[in-house]
Amino acid sequence: MNQLSFPIGQFTTPDQVTPEEIQQFIERIAALPAKMRATVANLTPEQLNTPYRPEGWTVLQVIHHVPDSHMNAYIRFQWGLTEDAPTIKVYNEKDWTALEYLNEVPPEVSLTILESVHQRLVYLLRSLDEASWNRTFFHPEYNQEYSLKQALAMYAWHGDHHLAHITSLKERMNW
Repeated sequence: MNQLSFPIGQFTTPDQVTPEEIQQFIERIAALPAKMRATVANLTPEQLNTPYRPEGWTVLQVIHHVPDSHMNAYIRFQWGLTEDAPTIKVYNEKDWTALEYLNEVPPEVSLTILESVHQRLVYLLRSLDEASWNRTFFHPEYNQEYSLKQALAMYAWHGDHHLAHITSLKERMNW
């Protein structure tokens, strides 16, 4: 079950993030929307409504979740850049993903949101200098302060993590 839940492994917050790693994380974030779109292209409604693991989200729920999460990421970066160590607002991702109206939202809508959010986020990320990367925000759910470069590492992992949920399901199901 752990392999189904964490197909690329669990995230570990790095103590240090090098400039080279920052660039790699930005490139992973930049590449995610196209990879997500290609991965879910041509899936049938039945396939979109298949959970990636027992009691897990469906592919469609994952497609809707990633832009929700990464919109929050964008806002968290903005707060981190414009306020001194702000406490961010958390949200209940399970409740957001379970909102009934999302069953009617075509995947294309969320894929387009993901593309737009990532395009804007990548512009922001590429503009940061070393001092900006060291700015922080406080995450009350985890009772931890994160630097923006640590948050970058987490969101690069997060996108790849959910993409792997879908790709591993497709492999297991021979889609």
